[in-house]
Amino acid sequence: MSVQVISATQAVAQLSAFSCVIDARSEAEFALDHLPGAVNWPTLNDEERQRIGTMYVQVHPFEAKKRGAAIAARNIAAHIERELLDAPKSWKPLVYCWRGGKRSGSLALVLDQIGFRVSLIEGGYKAYRAAVLADLPQQARRHRYQVVCGPTGSGKTRLLLALAQAGAQVLDLEALACHRASVLGAIPDQPQPSQKRFDTLVWDALRRFDVARPVFIESESKKVGNLTVPADLIAAMRASPCLDLQLPLAERVALLLEDYDCFVRDPALFCERLDALKELRSKAVVDAWKAQVHAGRTEQVVQELLALHYDPGYADSMQRNFAQYAHAQPLVAMNRQDAILARLAAEIRVRTDQPIDHTGATA
Repeated sequence: MSVQVISATQAVAQLSAFSCVIDARSEAEFALDHLPGAVNWPTLNDEERQRIGTMYVQVHPFEAKKRGAAIAARNIAAHIERELLDAPKSWKPLVYCWRGGKRSGSLALVLDQIGFRVSLIEGGYKAYRAAVLADLPQQARRHRYQVVCGPTGSGKTRLLLALAQAGAQVLDLEALACHRASVLGAIPDQPQPSQKRFDTLVWDALRRFDVARPVFIESESKKVGNLTVPADLIAAMRASPCLDLQLPLAERVALLLEDYDCFVRDPALFCERLDALKELRSKAVVDAWKAQVHAGRTEQVVQELLALHYDPGYADSMQRNFAQYAHAQPLVAMNRQDAILARLAAEIRVRTDQPIDHTGATA
C-alpha cells in the first residue's frame, strides 16, 4: 500500500467519504481553524513545536530533526494506542498538517504501514484554506435567501431558531460568530472565533444546504462583532426578498432584558459597554444612561437606546442596503412567546419555503 496524496479541492469535495479527518498540527493551530469534523492528533504539541523550532534555529537543524522525530514517534504511538487498537482495516483516514509536510507525512506513513487506506492533503491546511476562500463566493451565490428583518429586540434570532426547529434551512451568522452583532453584542465568557474559523463555519453550512430550498438569514451588516461576513454572501443577502418581523415596543424591551440578562445581573458591565457609544451619542448622554442604570432604571435605558440609537440607525441601514426591504412581507408577533414565533415559523414555511426544480419553477 501507499499513501494517496490528494489536492485540497478533492479533499473538501470528498470529506464525507473518509472515516476520520485528522489534523496533525498543534493544539493552537487546530483551535485557530481546521477542516469540518476534524480531530486533533498533534504530531508535536504546542510546547514541543516551540522547543524544536527554537533548537532548529539556535542549535542545528539536524539535531532538531532527531529530537523532533523521537517526540513525534512517541506521540504517534500514543494516538494509535488511544484511538486505533479496535479500528477495522476498512478505516479510511484523511490526514493533514500545515503544508502537508513532515508532521502529517510521518503520521500517514505509520498508518499506511499498519494497513489503513490513508489519504494526505497536498499542501495541507494552507491549501485547504485557499480552496475554501475560492469556493465561498460560489457557495454564497448558488442559494436563494429569505432575509429576516426587524428592529433590535423584535426577536429575529428567536424566529430563526423557530424556523430551524420547523425544518427550514437557517444560517445563523450570530451563532457562528458568537456575537449579537451590535455595539453591546459581545457575549460574556464566549470569545469570537478567528476569521479563518468563521469563514470555514459559514462555508461548511452553505455547502450542506439544498439549493432547491431557501436559506433563512438575519439582516446582518458586513461585520458581526470583529468578524467580516463574506462579501458575496452580503451581496446576495442584500438583493434578496425580506421578511419584516414586528413586535410591540414593550415586548421588545422585555425580550432584550431576557437576552441581555448579563447586563441586568451586572450593571457595571452594562455601563462599561455603554462607554462604546460616547462618540456617537456624546459623553453627557451616555453618563446619564449610566446614572439611570445605577439607579435601577435599566428598562428605561433600554427604551431610550432603542428610540435614540438602534431604531433610527437600523431603519436607515435597511433602506440603504437591502434592495427589497421596501416590499418586505410583514410578520406581526403579538408577543415574544415561543408559541407565537413557532406559529409564525410554520406560516413562513408554507408561504416561502417552497422547493424549485432544475428549471427554476416552484415544485
